[in-house]
Amino acid sequence: MQTAVITGASAGIGKASAVALGKQGWRIIGVGRDPQRCEDTQAELEAEGVTIDFLRADFDTMAEVRRVAGEIAKLTDRIDVLVNNAGGVRDKRYATLDGLEATFAANHLAPFLLTRDLLPILRGTAAVTPPGSVRVIAVSSSAHEYMPAMSFADLQFEENFSAGAAYCQAKLANLLFTRELARRHSGDGIIAQAMHPGIIASNFYNYGDASMRSHLEIKGGNPPEHAARTIAWMATSPECGGKPGRYFHDCAEAEAQPQAHDDAAARQLWEASEGILEDLGI
Repeated sequence: MQTAVITGASAGIGKASAVALGKQGWRIIGVGRDPQRCEDTQAELEAEGVTIDFLRADFDTMAEVRRVAGEIAKLTDRIDVLVNNAGGVRDKRYATLDGLEATFAANHLAPFLLTRDLLPILRGTAAVTPPGSVRVIAVSSSAHEYMPAMSFADLQFEENFSAGAAYCQAKLANLLFTRELARRHSGDGIIAQAMHPGIIASNFYNYGDASMRSHLEIKGGNPPEHAARTIAWMATSPECGGKPGRYFHDCAEAEAQPQAHDDAAARQLWEASEGILEDLGI
């Protein structure tokens, strides 16, 4: 049975994506933060005929990410698609238990670590499935357009923190990570792609600052199912199993900004991320 791992699967885009793929006969391994919401979502999806296991993890903390990667490995030796959807916005600078800036930790470093730890399963699946079948999908955003480059001198905004800038940089990081993942691992049969979900009416903006909340109020938002259609299409369509390192929106390829095509920055971000994790003993 084709298997998808979906983070942030207890609500919003992640939940809708679990439904979309689950109703196509996929096995879903969902990861969520809130235990009750995970339990409720699992019961709801199982009642709809979706085969799903739920794991709980707080992606602010890298040890939690590592733990849940190990739990996934105990549940399955097959991952056809990994959807790195979990993330969020903050209203000010928060330090995690690891001493990391929370927006950077949850939106970039957690999916970086989860993907890295699941690479052996992804490679193994790619070895026994048709070419282009195994995919890693990053839920990025058009917000990357507002960050002209990664701030490598101050990746975690220890100085001059801005909630908006931290989020935009994290979304640029998603695209650069996708690009470097494609460069490093497309030869292993792992196809890395990214997508922009659009503005979605969900609980995503609840922890953002006033400007982010007002942005949703002004722009309105599509239901989570709107973005989930693109994710399910990216997981299954021949189009997305071809050339890796691309960016999609509304079931079509889109053009990311030039800063998202910076190969040197993509390599530097990968190396910096490895260094941070090494410093944490991860």
